[in-house]
Amino acid sequence: MDAEQIAAGRARWQERYEKSRVRDADFTTLSGETVEPVYGPPEGIDYPGFERIGWPGEFPYTRGLYPTGYRGRTWTIRQFAGFGNAQQTNERYHLLLNSGTGGLSVAFDMPTLMGRDSDDPKSLGEVGHCGVAIDSAADMETLFKGIPLGDITTSMTISGPAVPVFCMYLVAAERQGVDIHGLDGTLQTDIFKEYIAQKEWLFPPQPHLRLIGDLMEYCAAEIPKYKPLSVSGYHIREAGATAAQELAYTLADGFGYVELGLSRGMDINRFAPGLSFFFDAHLDFFEEIAKFRAARRIWARWLRDTYGATSEKALWLKFHTQTAGVSLTAQQPYNNVVRTAVEALAAVLGGTNSLHTNALDETLALPTDSSAEIAMRTQAVLMEEMGLTNVADPLGGSWYVEALTDQVEAEAERIFAKIKEIGGDGTITTGLLKGIEDGYFMAEIAESAFVFQKALESGDKKIVGVNCHTETISHELEILRVSHEVEVEQKRLLAERKAGRDHARVDAALADLVAVARTDGNMVPPMLEACRAEATLGEICDVLRAEWGEYREPARF
Repeated sequence: MDAEQIAAGRARWQERYEKSRVRDADFTTLSGETVEPVYGPPEGIDYPGFERIGWPGEFPYTRGLYPTGYRGRTWTIRQFAGFGNAQQTNERYHLLLNSGTGGLSVAFDMPTLMGRDSDDPKSLGEVGHCGVAIDSAADMETLFKGIPLGDITTSMTISGPAVPVFCMYLVAAERQGVDIHGLDGTLQTDIFKEYIAQKEWLFPPQPHLRLIGDLMEYCAAEIPKYKPLSVSGYHIREAGATAAQELAYTLADGFGYVELGLSRGMDINRFAPGLSFFFDAHLDFFEEIAKFRAARRIWARWLRDTYGATSEKALWLKFHTQTAGVSLTAQQPYNNVVRTAVEALAAVLGGTNSLHTNALDETLALPTDSSAEIAMRTQAVLMEEMGLTNVADPLGGSWYVEALTDQVEAEAERIFAKIKEIGGDGTITTGLLKGIEDGYFMAEIAESAFVFQKALESGDKKIVGVNCHTETISHELEILRVSHEVEVEQKRLLAERKAGRDHARVDAALADLVAVARTDGNMVPPMLEACRAEATLGEICDVLRAEWGEYREPARF
């Protein structure tokens, strides 16, 4: 790009910056020196390839979605939390909100993630252990007691039974007197990544995609600010994928949901802004920054050039980041504070829109109050003390970072081509479904994990406290333990709730849900009615299991 074009781009950026809202804050260095909102090539200098870097708030969005960067709005501190029953988690939420958290993120226990009630025999010993137990709308009501759902954004990390859980959330909002049409938040719903990596599915792919399509249509029409899909690369990376694989598989999943929306006749400029993303921030500092920058660039280009989006917001890739749980070690767990801080720094320098920082003890158990506070304060220190919010994309133009960004992008494009080749019809969706069926994704991730493990065992890769610097004077941590009494009490409450319901209303609502499932009608309204009647998560999912069957992963050798 020649100097004249670069100057014109800077002028466009300046005009947009001046029209944008900027926070009333001190944008100087610790020494009091004034810094510019953004930096670029010196005036009068040609910069070949600068169109791939560009300016913040301008296509291809490599440097961020907004001309102001974090000067306009900082990232949202959003802590992932949930354990025991709804009352216990509600108390943790109030602690988080009082400590500066800007948004909540719900962790569900394994029975809930698998669409089963706490009294299901398969739930034995798992209730409340890796998240909060939610059996019906009454639990959701307790979960958010004293937290006005009309005023706070809430993310719910659940995919298989995401739609009935979302309906319970809507009922909880209604019972607070909140107009659900104005709700703002995010539901994960990403079933592709379940088949690829996390393995928490209920039905075969097509029924799941039908539910997701129904949810997309419902939210676009009824709850326009709510984001019904958070396409998740986090779990793919945690399973052992490389940075490029995480990026490519995640964006491919996103393209699959774009194709789903288009197949429903939806307007891409209306539904694409409702798609958000969820990435892992891993240990390789510069590679992670490059991954985030490449993600925005790829998404904008594909949405515009492949799928025909024309509105600016449809081209925006908004993403939440969580620091890498898999990077935490049980050995010398206080080292995890350092790992988490550096991973969070990479996410911020990559332009994340919201962030969760893992607690130092999460490799051993759910976090204690004190370790959760350290995790939150890590973000507060980054936001308030480090000068990170002063300049948009401060590493833009770095030879190393730009080269890594190009490299990660090129590898992702190679993987997209492979996925389309697997499908054989030129669509990403067919390639995803065929790759899931054939075990392609599973094999690729397993190979990457194996390569890393070999490097670790040979000593080529180092983990402090594990295969180097193993001497320590630290003591064992006191960890959070979920009492068996939580399960006993949850089952008692559930039995009491079931006994007090209008059984005829529940049966009629479930029958209506099945009837709609046999048509092309949208399943969200009848599912919402079932939740209003206090039908349980297990009851809703079981009638659909009976209708659609359960998914069994094919063997791969």
